[in-house]
Amino acid sequence: MAEALSARNLHARRLFAPLGATYDRYSALLSLGQDPRWRRFLVSRVQAGPDDTVLDVATGTAAVAIELVRRTGCSVVGLDQSPEMLAEARRRLSAAGLAERIELVEGTADDLPFEDGAFDGLTFTYLLRYVDDPEATVRELARVLRPGGRIASLEFGIPPRLLARLAWGAYTALGLPALGRAVSREWGEVGRFLGPSIRDFYARHPLERIVEHWR
Repeated sequence: MAEALSARNLHARRLFAPLGATYDRYSALLSLGQDPRWRRFLVSRVQAGPDDTVLDVATGTAAVAIELVRRTGCSVVGLDQSPEMLAEARRRLSAAGLAERIELVEGTADDLPFEDGAFDGLTFTYLLRYVDDPEATVRELARVLRPGGRIASLEFGIPPRLLARLAWGAYTALGLPALGRAVSREWGEVGRFLGPSIRDFYARHPLERIVEHWR
């Protein structure tokens, strides 16, 4: 798998590979408690039932996949490019007794190993900054969704209002790196990376342009 990954994919894999066991805990800390709430909201936007199968792309530790099964009773396929994250996901599924309900697959979002229209719904979390061509990736995600299926996504953004944007800028420049360093060297690297990564992404790929590719 590693040979097929782009430079951007490889950077994401290297950045998050050591973090699987602590990812959910410190994602909540660095987001000031918001990350679990955001993920629950994401799942609430998925219209699925016991007869449906949902693809969760960039599944990571399978936090969203687990929430999907518990809330909707659907079956889930979780896809991630990181074998380290998938190993942590398998451990969590086993502990939760959900290994039979959630299938884990190693793969990349820009070249999904599934047939057209294979899924009734699709979710992805913090994905588009880590692919080379977000617009093409969105089209690839839509390809595996059945007609009428719903895609729900969770991505970081930059607040549009001035005061909120100033607060966001201060936190991502100072607070986030400091909190990350207080946790570990690896989380310090994540803390330094996130703010510039988010700003660079929206400078290159305005939200309006990405949304056009959902239509």
